[in-house]
Amino acid sequence: MRLIKGILFFLGLLNPVVTGAQETYFRFPFALTSYNNLSVPVRLNGTDSLHLMFHLAADAVTLTEATVRKITSVHFESTDSVSSWGGTGNASRYSKKNTLEIGKQVWEHLPIWEDQYSGKETDGKFGPHLFDKKALFIDFDKKQITISDRFATAGYQKLKLVRKNGMLFIEAALHIGNKVYPNQYLLHTGYSGGLLLDDDFVIKNHLNEHLKITETKALKDAFGNIVKVQKAIAPGLSIGTFRFNNVPAGFFEGRLGSRQMSFIGTDLLKRFNIIIDAARQFVYLKPNKLQNSNFFKG
Repeated sequence: MRLIKGILFFLGLLNPVVTGAQETYFRFPFALTSYNNLSVPVRLNGTDSLHLMFHLAADAVTLTEATVRKITSVHFESTDSVSSWGGTGNASRYSKKNTLEIGKQVWEHLPIWEDQYSGKETDGKFGPHLFDKKALFIDFDKKQITISDRFATAGYQKLKLVRKNGMLFIEAALHIGNKVYPNQYLLHTGYSGGLLLDDDFVIKNHLNEHLKITETKALKDAFGNIVKVQKAIAPGLSIGTFRFNNVPAGFFEGRLGSRQMSFIGTDLLKRFNIIIDAARQFVYLKPNKLQNSNFFKG
């Protein structure tokens, strides 16, 4: 069964780390879509030009069913069962050997899975699993991601990462009235919003009573499972020493006890240039030009 889980030294002028005459880094561009998705141009099997979402919580390369129907270079050999955040018992087709080009980097004999959906305006997704034991620098100012062994972190705030089943969490705290509610949040660029709160956290702290509900919205996961989310506004959120006011937050309606982890989505993450070290032990944050932008209304 596959479980869907789904940034680096800042270099002033972003000079690469060089060993002799060999550059030890590569970078590739992304577009931040109107839906808060990081859309990366890629080439698949030497023939198909696509846009895949860079998803910090993904552990596989996937294509949507709609994308699979319009390309010819991917051939599926088998089907496997898959769990997603909206449900279990999903079926996903599997293609064993493919070639993926991102920027100047090429992966061969790469497995690809089929999902129903990805972030809007993208054909599928990939995650940091492609860059194992490498540091990542997500630069929202320049709209590019750089991969290297290490980056300089002067001017960045250092926060500890918590790894669970390969996924990356940080601690942040809600501020409601005079009370502070710390919690661990999954770094999740596949979620376009601000915060999505896990059920134990909501129940333990009676947050469904303390947060003012603004609307109920239906969300779909990668396999079309629909869950209803209560949308609310958190008066305050602190990430390290950074503080945000009136942050969009949500929790699942009528499913308390099933949502096992909280998310920090792209609507918050995009406000920082982000470095994740090669060992996945620390994340480094520095405010960027989007720091004070309006929160996503989707």
